Formats: sequence, structure tokens, C-alpha cells
Amino acid sequence: MKKLILLIFNIILLSIGNCGGPLISRLYFIHGGQRIWIPSMLQTVGCPIILIPLALAYFQRRKIEGPEAKIVFITRQEFIASAGVGIIVGLDGYLNSWGPAKLPVSTSTLINATQLAFTALFAVLIVKQKLTAYSMNSVVLLIAGAATLALRANGDRPAGESSKDYMLGFVMTFIGAVFYGLMLPLIELIYMKAKRAVTYTTVLEIQMIIGISASVFCTVGMIINKDFQAIPREASHYRIGESNYYMVLVWCAIIWQFALLGLVGVIFYSSSLLSGIIGAFLLPVTEVLAVILFHEKFQAEKGVAIFLALWGFVSYFYGEYEQGKKEKKMKLKKNESQISQQLEMDQTAHVV
Repeated sequence: MKKLILLIFNIILLSIGNCGGPLISRLYFIHGGQRIWIPSMLQTVGCPIILIPLALAYFQRRKIEGPEAKIVFITRQEFIASAGVGIIVGLDGYLNSWGPAKLPVSTSTLINATQLAFTALFAVLIVKQKLTAYSMNSVVLLIAGAATLALRANGDRPAGESSKDYMLGFVMTFIGAVFYGLMLPLIELIYMKAKRAVTYTTVLEIQMIIGISASVFCTVGMIINKDFQAIPREASHYRIGESNYYMVLVWCAIIWQFALLGLVGVIFYSSSLLSGIIGAFLLPVTEVLAVILFHEKFQAEKGVAIFLALWGFVSYFYGEYEQGKKEKKMKLKKNESQISQQLEMDQTAHVV
């Protein structure tokens, strides 16, 4: 029960981040933001927030264990692996930032929906994830749901944008979907390769290293692109005010950190495939929020996408429920068989 509660808690964090992150990134671009590296860096720079639960966990251990309580649990191998994944996360953040900057919502959502297909593919190849009929059905439904959003994308290139910029945004977002699909199973692989039981404290430490590595990667990009010098100029010309510009940046960092914290938590308590399922399910939800917050039009395609997403989401969890019942029955039969064999052995020994 405790594991289920923690899984639900991390799903909530992931949902807040996955819905709020793209919306606030879009807010940055809508009102005059033009830099790609800035929102990319903000997706991970909020990682110091993790120091709060880590510090609380340490002081709790210190109360119980005394001065001998360990400060960190992450091993050198996990540190190196997490830093490597962090570079992928930073690159993925940069690639995905091209969506809100250059593409309409319908097109970027369609491309991002392919994340689930890549997650399923890499989960099978990297962590040997077994795909049931229900999970495959869920993958197909969720991709189909997001794909319907593109049905309204006739001549969807924004006014005043060149074909070159549009195609660049399209290609970058697609490559970002591939990297996102690769990233999730790699995080799960770090947990699997650990040579001792992985606690949630270790998960937070791994996320901290991933966040620092990704932030350093994006910071280097900002330095090369001279984005730090551009921030005051952007702020002074921001349509909703200079103070609001900095508020958007701060909240962007906080909300995206919810997404990353929830992501590693869902993978830890379940699987990378489930995190991909949830991400795909939230795509049309984000569309509805965009309608409410940014007054975008709500076409019939969005209603169909939401229906298919809900269907796919229910399909996945029903499959997990059926699989759990099946495993429970098999375990019960195995126990009954072992008890029966033990009784027969005892009877034989008694006769002898």
C-alpha cells in the first residue's frame, strides 16, 4: 500500500510538471521570448530543490543512527551513469524547446506523441520490458489520440515564419522525442544495475546528478550563444513586463523540476513504460489547459484525442490489474504445490 501511495504521489508530480512545463515555456515565447537555450536550461536548473528532502532524510537518519549516518548513498558507477543521462536530458530539453518556439501546438503535440513508441522500443531493447496485449493497445491508442490533433494542421506554418525555421523546428522536436524515449529506460537501467537495494533517497541523489549535469550542458550552450547577456534586453522588452519576465523564468524552473522528480519516482516505483504512458496521456490534457489559459480553439479533434488517451490509460492499468491477478494465482498455485510436495515427503518419511 505504501508503494502505491508513493507511486500516486509521483504521478501527481509528473502530471503537474508535464502539463505545466510546456505551458509556461509557451508563455515565455508567446510574450516575446526568443532564446532556445534559456527555457532548455530552466527545465533542470531547479534541481537544488531536491536538497530539501535530502537534508530532511539525512537528519532523520542521524537521529536514528547517530554520527555514523551516511550522508550520500549514490555510488561512483551510478554517479557516472547519472551524469551521462543528464547530458542526454539537457540535449533533449534543448531539442524539445524548438516545439513551443517554432511549431503550432497541433504539430508539436503530434511529434511528441511518438515519445511513447520510442519509450516502448527502447524499454524492450534496454531493460527487457515485456509488452502485454493491453500495454501494446495502450501505446497504439495514445499515439492515435495525439495524432488526431494534427488533423487540423492544414497549412499550419505560423504567419511570418520561414519554411527553413519551420522544418528545423519539426526535425529538432522529432529528434527530441527519440532522445526522450531513450532517456526513460536508461534511468530504469541505472536502478537495475545497482548492486544493492535502491532507496528513494538514492533516487533523489541520482536525479540531483542528472539535473546538475543537464544544467551544466545547457549553461555551456547559453554561454556560447551569449544568452546571459541577452536576458536583460529580453526582460526590458517583454510584453507583460520585466518583473513578469523573471517570474516566468522562476516558475518555469520550479514546475519543470516537478516533472523530473515525478519522472524518476514513477520509473522507480513502476517502470519507464508507465512514465511514457502517463506522458502521452497528458498531451491532450495539456491541449485543454492551453484552450483555457491561452484561449486556443477547441476543435472536435481534441475531444477525440482526449477520449482515446483516456481509453489507452485505462487499458494500461486494466492490463496491469489482470497481470497482477495472474501472477498472484500462479504464486498461490506454486505455494500449494510446494506444500503438497512437503506433505507427501513427510508422509513418506513417517511410513519409513
